Amino acid sequence: MTVIDAAGASHTYGDGHGSRVAIRIADSRLERHLATDPELALGEGYMDGRLVMLEGRIYDLLALLLSNARNHKIPGWTHAASTSRYLLRRFKQFNPRRRAERNVAHHYDIKGDIYDLFLDRDRQYSCAYFTPGADLEEAQLAKKLHLAAKLAIEPGHRVLDIGSGWGGLGLYLAKATGAKVTGITLSREQLKVSNERAAKEGIAHAARFLFEDYRDLAGQYDRIVSVGMFEHVGVNHYVTYFRRVRELLARDGVAVIHSIGRSEQPCATNPFIAKYIFPGGYIPSLSEMVAAIEKSGLIISDVEILRLHYAETLKAWRERFVAHWDEASRLLDETFCRMWEFYLAGSETAFRYQDLVVFQVQLVRRIETLPMTRDYMLHKEQDLRTQAAHPPAHAVRAAGE
Repeated sequence: MTVIDAAGASHTYGDGHGSRVAIRIADSRLERHLATDPELALGEGYMDGRLVMLEGRIYDLLALLLSNARNHKIPGWTHAASTSRYLLRRFKQFNPRRRAERNVAHHYDIKGDIYDLFLDRDRQYSCAYFTPGADLEEAQLAKKLHLAAKLAIEPGHRVLDIGSGWGGLGLYLAKATGAKVTGITLSREQLKVSNERAAKEGIAHAARFLFEDYRDLAGQYDRIVSVGMFEHVGVNHYVTYFRRVRELLARDGVAVIHSIGRSEQPCATNPFIAKYIFPGGYIPSLSEMVAAIEKSGLIISDVEILRLHYAETLKAWRERFVAHWDEASRLLDETFCRMWEFYLAGSETAFRYQDLVVFQVQLVRRIETLPMTRDYMLHKEQDLRTQAAHPPAHAVRAAGE
């Protein structure tokens, strides 16, 4: 690794093996910021064009730094910023309804064409499920199959999708299982797209999408699924969230919560992500989720940890985004492109080198709700895979009856 400092002097590190990375730091202010708060300064410096990649891309720099950080102690003077963020995390993650809506709009209500540049055709904006040899499209379909199998959905079931995105999962569940799906979101852009898709596909009777906060929803549902939304709940609201899941879940219901998680003890949100990408967001430890679930009266019936699946998902997104850089720049600007590339690259390396994983937590109200063994998941997934290309017409009809 070669660093050209603000004075123009060159410094080289490493033993000469591996790929070469070279950067230039534009000014001494960035040097000081990197020394005292590297978690924020690195991303801001790259986004603003003050940290310039001379050889390699920002992913290569992050991979080099984070893979080495496993074996090297981080200087003590940098801990002050991270410690203060941890102490203030409950304030930062206080998400009443209006604030939650603003936080969602910050990320999702931008120009929608941006997402088409790097997501799959179904706009699945969460961890895919990679089987050997699968590409992104296949892996995102496999994720939907995997979740549907865990939910054990039957035709006519009322299904709630909390944080329904652009509607892809809800539409799939309605078509493939014959369920009647209600999706809720706090993004007006996602709401518009979801209902347009349901109408275009002729299944608006089976899949409807509402602008609704989970705290305000009424009714009961046989199945509840939430993918990539729990990260936005805020640590202050975990008990409220799981109590609402229990209230909304029918007596013999099943819920599956799919969330990014950390395999280490609780800490603070990365400051770059919190400031520029997901304000109010937080990645929980499993211990934090379990403590809240225990207070809700729900029973944990299954937990699966997806390890490197999100790293591979982010790799595909990052490569697609970089390949469409010029289009993204025309839609927004170069600063946005650098910010987004750093977000995707930083997230990918966090899953590869910093103990981030994905939790899929299955919940029930009654201990006898599901079969004794997990075989039903495999059998259901195999059945869904067989019919994936051509969902049976009777399933959609059943949802509308």
